[in-house]
Amino acid sequence: LGKSQVITKTTPASQQGGYYCNVCDCVVKDSINFLDHINGKKHQRNLGMSMKIERSSLDQVKKRFEINKKKMEEKKKEYDFEERLKELKEEEEKQKAYKKEKRKERKRKAEPDDSEGPSDMAAVMGFSGFGGSKK
Repeated sequence: LGKSQVITKTTPASQQGGYYCNVCDCVVKDSINFLDHINGKKHQRNLGMSMKIERSSLDQVKKRFEINKKKMEEKKKEYDFEERLKELKEEEEKQKAYKKEKRKERKRKAEPDDSEGPSDMAAVMGFSGFGGSKK
């Protein structure tokens, strides 16, 4: 952007203005012609593609249609709407139970083991705890 370059007859093709095809070593002036070039015979041949098309027989076409039909049927796995709703509800219940169990586990870990009751110092001061948890 903002640069200018002098292009002469001796300037390499890769540095000239336009779209450069490094496979064919040619410059095309605009994007439409570049797309035509990419899809053209010369470029495809330089890539090593053979431009010959094999003729298909009727049996080959029918087999291909059958294969594609089977693939489409496999993709169309029919779900009963009520059955799907049940599955989703069960999954949600499992998630809730799992979260609840995790929460209880965290609470158990967070609670200090103070099984002997309030300490002597707390009894002297007149309180049993710091009020951190509601029981």
